[in-house]
Amino acid sequence: MRYHALGTSELQVSEICLGTMTWGHQNSENQAHEQLDYAIAHGVNFIDTAEMYAIPPKPETQGLTEKYLGSWLHKRGKRDDLVLATKMAGKNIPWIREGRGLTPADVTTAIDNSLKRLQTDYIDLYQLHWPQRLVNNFGERDFKSEHAQGDDYIFELLETLKKQIDSGKIREAGLSNETPWGMMKYMEHHRQDANLPRMQSVQNPYSLIQREFDSHSAEVCFRENIAMLPYSPIGGGVLSGKYLDQTAIASARFNDWGASRQSGLSNSARSDAVKRYVQLAKQHGISPTKMALAFVINRFYVTSTIIGATTMAQLAENIDSVNLSLSDAVLNEIEQIHSEHPSPALI
Repeated sequence: MRYHALGTSELQVSEICLGTMTWGHQNSENQAHEQLDYAIAHGVNFIDTAEMYAIPPKPETQGLTEKYLGSWLHKRGKRDDLVLATKMAGKNIPWIREGRGLTPADVTTAIDNSLKRLQTDYIDLYQLHWPQRLVNNFGERDFKSEHAQGDDYIFELLETLKKQIDSGKIREAGLSNETPWGMMKYMEHHRQDANLPRMQSVQNPYSLIQREFDSHSAEVCFRENIAMLPYSPIGGGVLSGKYLDQTAIASARFNDWGASRQSGLSNSARSDAVKRYVQLAKQHGISPTKMALAFVINRFYVTSTIIGATTMAQLAENIDSVNLSLSDAVLNEIEQIHSEHPSPALI
């Protein structure tokens, strides 16, 4: 396991980050603790959660994931060994602050509630889960003029996050589901006033079937030293091939959720692109899951790749992907497939 600096901060994070959004829906508290024990034993020091989890979002499961992580932290101790990240939910979830989202006045309450559930007195990386303004995400392809609204809070959010950093409740701030314009807008405010927090990271979707990040945001991350923390690196399980060969169990993501969430990923599950990536891995004697993960882990602008698992076998395979080095032959064939099927998970 390798470790990398998170942006320009002093935080050192493992190249694998343990994602947690299934805890409280697909995984029990005991299973969550088992995953944590295994991941930490295998070198993972970076854990990502969110106040809205478990997923799919429901009022009765909101906050359970943080609570499961908190009960494990309380039992285990050694909090300072870990880099703990959580996220403040954006607007339009009615049971979280009546759907107000990222209003500066609500930041303190959101952080305090997360700290209580997590049973800790500080959060290493506090992220804004998605922009307050309208944006296209979860598979939508194009920017629309109506998306250029609702960015009024950016400066005030930074001022409020600065107060939380000064209080010791959070150490660093980051973004999620953000656009290049959004990343640069936050950087602009930081450049104008260095006392305002620097957004150290961005957490966006990225995989063999969702590579639009390469065309725009990769340059921002590289030039501005913003840590990319890709999520869904195996396309919600699609790139394992389990939806192709019908081995996906009933509780697998898209069998359990249906196609209403992350429909671009679910619609691509039996696409020609997925078939070819799975065939490529098998031709070279590689697990399709490990090939997909190794590709993402080794992108030049990626700092830590967020994995998620519902079984211990999946978790072990995901973490072991750090030991796979893809040959030039495999990488060249990946690029050939990509040139013929660019970002098939977009709708």
